[in-house]
Amino acid sequence: MKLIVGLGNPDLKYQNTRHNIGFMVLDNYLGNITWKNKFNALYTTKDIYNEKVIFIKPLTYMNLSGNAVREFVNFYKINLEDILIIQDDLDLPLGKYRIKTNSSSGGHNGIKSIIENLGSNNFARLKIGISKNSHIPTKDYVLESFKKEELEILNNLYSRFNAILEDFIHENITTLMNKYNGLIL
Repeated sequence: MKLIVGLGNPDLKYQNTRHNIGFMVLDNYLGNITWKNKFNALYTTKDIYNEKVIFIKPLTYMNLSGNAVREFVNFYKINLEDILIIQDDLDLPLGKYRIKTNSSSGGHNGIKSIIENLGSNNFARLKIGISKNSHIPTKDYVLESFKKEELEILNNLYSRFNAILEDFIHENITTLMNKYNGLIL
């Protein structure tokens, strides 16, 4: 069983903001589906490659994302190595991404919450660059909507992100990192 978590904030006003890239990637991958509500998260399940995959979007707001993730992990007895978190990353330029495992939160409060709730950082992450703007406080910048040009860059990457999700389901994390972290965009 795999758990794929898209990080974001639930209110409509945050729909296309930089902090919501995790929600956006899941929405693109899954298409127009009906989400169910459980453990303060929207979720759906799919059987992919004979593997049950649970997709969730926590409704707890970013800083408390770990609460919902912990509930799913405990209820379904999911191994930490079978978790992929999709997050925004200020330290990567827009359009760049990295797959990581066993790393610190890097100051990302959603990841910090997940690490605290799981008692470990031994899970995979798809870190998607949103750049940073030193002229705008970080808190405000991550809650700004993407500009049209930025959305176009992301739209061109969704097929790559979809492939990463597919491969996560049936590949080990080392293979996944080797396959995608070296690709030049």
